[in-house]
Amino acid sequence: MLQVHQFPCLSDNYGFLLHDTESGETACIDTPDADVYLREAKAKGWRITQIWNTHWHPDHAGGNEAIKQATGCTVVAPEVDAPKIKAVDRTVVHGDTTCIGRHPAHVLDVGGHTLGHIAYHLKELEIAFVGDALFPLGCGRMFEGTPQQFWTSLSRLKDLPPQTTLYSAHEYTEANGRFAVHADPGNLQLKDYVQEIARKRSTGKPTVPTTLGRELDTNPFLRADSPEMRKGWGGDSASETFAALRAAKDTFR
Repeated sequence: MLQVHQFPCLSDNYGFLLHDTESGETACIDTPDADVYLREAKAKGWRITQIWNTHWHPDHAGGNEAIKQATGCTVVAPEVDAPKIKAVDRTVVHGDTTCIGRHPAHVLDVGGHTLGHIAYHLKELEIAFVGDALFPLGCGRMFEGTPQQFWTSLSRLKDLPPQTTLYSAHEYTEANGRFAVHADPGNLQLKDYVQEIARKRSTGKPTVPTTLGRELDTNPFLRADSPEMRKGWGGDSASETFAALRAAKDTFR
C-alpha cells in the first residue's frame, strides 16, 4: 500500500512524502525545505530512502543535499535539468521508470516551465506528481520552453485517465481561478469550481490535489484545443492558442 502525505512549506509550496508500507521506503517528491521534510518524515515514523525531483528550481531541489546527508537517500532527477541539481545519483528521461518498493512510477516529459521538467505517474495508484507543469486551473510560467513544447507536455497529461489525481507543487489556485474566468467566461463548471475554491481557501484548506477530469473541463490551458478557446483567443493551432493564453496570464492582474 502506498500513502501520500502532503504538507505546506516555504510560502506557498506543498511538500509530498510517498510511503510504501510493505518495503518501508519513503520518497520525497521534490525538496523545497529540507528541515520540514525531515521533520514530517520523523513525525510519521518514515525512513526517507529516495528523492524524486521534477525540475531544477531551488524551491524544488534546494533541500537535496541536506536530506541526502541526513538519510543517505538516493536522488533521482530529470536528465536535462540534472546539471543544475545537486546530489543527483540517477537521471531519468521520458519513458523511464523509477520504483518505490515494488511500485513503478512512469516518467513523463512535461518540459516547458523548464526544459527538462518531468512528472511521475503511478498508474496503479492513479496519481501523478506534476510539479509546476500543471496546477488547478493553471500551468507553470514558461521560463525555458516553447509554446509547442509546453502544449505537447500538457497533451501528455491530458492523455492520462481522467480519474487521475494530480499533485501540484504550489497553492496558486485562487489567482489561477481569476484568470480562468477571464479567459473562459462562459464556462459554468468553471464558475462552480471557483466558488468551491473560495470556500476552501476561506477556511485554510488546500485546493491541491485536483483530478484530471475536472481540469479537462475547467482549466483554460488544457482547453487550448477547444473551439471555444480558439474563438476567444485566436491561433491556427492549439499551441498558438496556448501561447496566447500563457502570454495573457503572465501580465494578468
